[in-house]
Amino acid sequence: MDLESRAHAENPDELRLWLRLLTCTQLIEKRVRLGLRTEFETTLPRFDLMAQLEREPHGMKMGELSRRMMVSGGNITTITDQLVKEGWVERVDEAGDRRAWRVQLTDQGRAYFHDMAKSHERWIVNAFETLSPKEIQTIHKLLHKIKLQAQDNLHESLTDNLAENT
Repeated sequence: MDLESRAHAENPDELRLWLRLLTCTQLIEKRVRLGLRTEFETTLPRFDLMAQLEREPHGMKMGELSRRMMVSGGNITTITDQLVKEGWVERVDEAGDRRAWRVQLTDQGRAYFHDMAKSHERWIVNAFETLSPKEIQTIHKLLHKIKLQAQDNLHESLTDNLAENT
């Protein structure tokens, strides 16, 4: 049973919409995870780490990777160790800091990532293929409105929480 099927007609439309969005997101993510596993023998966290490194040709420090991916440093270290072992990434000494290093894609890792990224894009495009370009634009605009409202709500809640704790 997916999350959406737990909603009842008497629930507010907003709750049912949230559950529909969440269910769609989970289904698409499952497809991506399956594709990464079957076509590339890898995982979504490994793909995500390589995607971060692909955006930074000179590499990144482990702490920055951890912050960007919003996971613990231990998780980043474990994934990095695996990718180093497979030759997809390498650790490079950080100039001026003998205790730190940067992680960057190897040439092989960059080529491997580009193949994965093409497949990833295909899976995502396929997930929305029943929608017309106009429908995609409309949904995108509507979700932008929701995003702005959610950001405002979060900011307001954080501000209220901070005021209560001071």
